[in-house]
Amino acid sequence: MISVRQMKAARALLAWSQSDLAAASGISEPTIGRLEAEDGPVGGRAETGAALVAALEKAGVEFISENGGGAGVRMKKRIGKR
Repeated sequence: MISVRQMKAARALLAWSQSDLAAASGISEPTIGRLEAEDGPVGGRAETGAALVAALEKAGVEFISENGGGAGVRMKKRIGKR
């Protein structure tokens, strides 16, 4: 699962509001607000977290796991695009 900081950073990379993420994921904006009000791993039900991650990844975000350098987020490399 991702952290709240990763989720916020992913939204920032996409220039998405909580409303944009709600529309893309099918998760209500109040739920996203509650989840983002905490720190640490994204809480709530596993299905909620999975829907949020799927929406962000579909939009082009790649989540980087903790690998000694720290967890993070970046945009996926687009092959054949400049």
